[in-house]
Amino acid sequence: MYAIIKTGGKQYRVSSGEQVRVESLAAEVGAAVSFDQVLMVGAGEAVRVGAPLVAGAQVKATVLGHGRGDKVRIFKLRRRKHYQKTQGHRQGYTEVRIDDIVAGN
Repeated sequence: MYAIIKTGGKQYRVSSGEQVRVESLAAEVGAAVSFDQVLMVGAGEAVRVGAPLVAGAQVKATVLGHGRGDKVRIFKLRRRKHYQKTQGHRQGYTEVRIDDIVAGN
């Protein structure tokens, strides 16, 4: 069984038992979280697509840890204007383990 969830402005295809890095969540390590915005639930040939969400569907997960991704370097240059700017960014993430997918009604 798999599901497509929406969290942090992104969509993820998840299945039970896998580990996923999602956008940062305000939850402690070891805490249980649930994702209520389930867009689709599938099991083999049976697929339920929401409009926009599947009614009663829920994905339960456990927080494994928090971290920061690789550095992205931003370099801006205006030629002949004596302007250069270097900037960096590291996006935070939360690693979760998918425990259960509740299909709902």
